Amino acid sequence: MGRIESTVLASGTIVPYKLVNVGAQASGRIVALHISLGDQVIKGQLIAEIDPATQRNALQIAEATLDQARAQREARTVVLRQAERALRRAQVTYLQEASSQADYEESEAAYNATKADVAALDAQIRQAVIAADTARVNLAYTKVIAPIGGTVVAILAPEGQTVNAVQAAPTIVKLADLGTMTVKAQISEADVVRVHPGQKVYFSILGAPARRYDTRVRTVEPAPESIGTETSTAGGGVSGTNPSSAVYYNALLEIANADHQLRPSVTAQVNIVLREADSALVIPVTALGDCTTAGNYLACRIGDRSVTVWKVR
Repeated sequence: MGRIESTVLASGTIVPYKLVNVGAQASGRIVALHISLGDQVIKGQLIAEIDPATQRNALQIAEATLDQARAQREARTVVLRQAERALRRAQVTYLQEASSQADYEESEAAYNATKADVAALDAQIRQAVIAADTARVNLAYTKVIAPIGGTVVAILAPEGQTVNAVQAAPTIVKLADLGTMTVKAQISEADVVRVHPGQKVYFSILGAPARRYDTRVRTVEPAPESIGTETSTAGGGVSGTNPSSAVYYNALLEIANADHQLRPSVTAQVNIVLREADSALVIPVTALGDCTTAGNYLACRIGDRSVTVWKVR
């Protein structure tokens, strides 16, 4: 008596559950790199510094422009108060018929024009505030901060290298949270219809074949990875596929990795359990006579009888 099971076999690749490319949003030379390969970092930790001279100068120019706009507004505000007093005097003298209507209209026009100048300067100040804030943010971008806690798994831009963030954010380092790993198990199109979230899974790795890792299927991706390289054709079809090539779908499973024994890109031999039975009758294959393999089953001939049995995995 023993335990038997029907499984789907798959080859998988272990990847970090969280893998982040930490890039630079500012252009310039990396003047300091505060981490090394394999270091553990925490969220918010300073990773690298880019030469801030250009961004600092831009911030000083933006702040000076803002100060200038505020000073101009203050000066026009003084003129506005003077124009307001002149308009009040013109109203009094006009009502007393001590001045002409033209004098009154001239005072009113001067007041309205000065008021419009102050409103325009208010708009300039708002623009200058935004420009100064943008320059301040760009200066902050010269300090590259860790967005997550994890392990430094790659350094792509060493200290002293110049990075250009004009068109795209260049990657400086890659951070991975190795506390939880994801196994991407490649399921063939013949087996994918039998694989569902929640099914029991166990796998082993080549470096430790005797150790068994148990988990469950989290999800099965709805399309193969090759769909990312396919393009639509004019007739509504898809190009970039080879009808004779095998099609595989990724089943994703997570596993805790507190001891960090599972490393990125390691190959896993995955078994997805479809059915299982305990205390089942098991017999040696040699006792069954002439047998042929049919998937997870053996079709055997014993004398004039045909017998179909599960294979023990």
